[in-house]
Amino acid sequence: MREKLYPPIKPYKQGFLRVLFGHEIYWEECGNPKGYPILFVHGGPGAGCSERDRRFFDPKKWRIVLFDQRGSGRSKPFASTKTNTTPDLIWDIHYLLRMKGIEKAVLFGGSWGSTLSLVYALQYPETVAGMVLRGIFLAEEEEIKAYTTGEIGKYFPEIWNRFVSQIPPDKRNDPAAYYYNQMQSKNKSTRMHFAYEWAHYELGTLYLREKTEKELNEMILEFPYESLGVLEAYYMVNNCFLADGYILKNSKIISHIPASIIQGRYDMVCPPVSAYKLHLMLPKSELHMVLAGHSSSDGEIAGKLVSETEKMFKKTD
Repeated sequence: MREKLYPPIKPYKQGFLRVLFGHEIYWEECGNPKGYPILFVHGGPGAGCSERDRRFFDPKKWRIVLFDQRGSGRSKPFASTKTNTTPDLIWDIHYLLRMKGIEKAVLFGGSWGSTLSLVYALQYPETVAGMVLRGIFLAEEEEIKAYTTGEIGKYFPEIWNRFVSQIPPDKRNDPAAYYYNQMQSKNKSTRMHFAYEWAHYELGTLYLREKTEKELNEMILEFPYESLGVLEAYYMVNNCFLADGYILKNSKIISHIPASIIQGRYDMVCPPVSAYKLHLMLPKSELHMVLAGHSSSDGEIAGKLVSETEKMFKKTD
């Protein structure tokens, strides 16, 4: 299925923002400098932004702001876990918007980006005009265990078997911790190997249509998989630095904010039940279950993201 995205665009402004404890956050702005602000919050943790991420938005209407989270993509230091927690990332978002003179914005986030968008809205609800969220991840203990301890193996047994085959049998009770420790090795080849295998596990479970090994390898090498691997494992081991149930328990704070929730019906990474639970707690939300897996490029997701973002623009008038 052909993606219904806007044509490729270049940033009209880009740079680095120095934040706390030595981190420098890469940011860029695209589209209309006088348009309504929309902030793209990428997934992972650790994935970073891509040129494709600019294309969900009408460049004539939106002031599009994208950034790479601490340790991710082009931000420096690369793949660093030092002073890299959910509260740190929330502070960075608020500081970035303030430095841009943005008092209120729409948040656009998928997967881990949906988590950060929701937590940011809970902390700073007065600055959020609306949310377009995809592949909901609430960072709850049940979700983390499903992803890291074998639930996905019921549906992708060959992908899961490869993932755990890298782990000694007596260490398989906590795969995320083992991978994270290996990705902290002083040996670069060890770090890169386990980061690659972590990325292979994730990308191998994102789509409705099975990818070949050649396709998976090409996809992994196209993005900074080292930061994805180490930061995802690090956050999972630390329960994403959030109390269990934090988002749903505090959802009343953001009950007035309009939200569009787009969820792949066959998403194995972030199961649809999380999107449904969130929808029930947000009276101003709309839930759209589409024929897709987890990836924003899978099935009907991209087209629905574009159309729902257009609808959200009308709500900002």
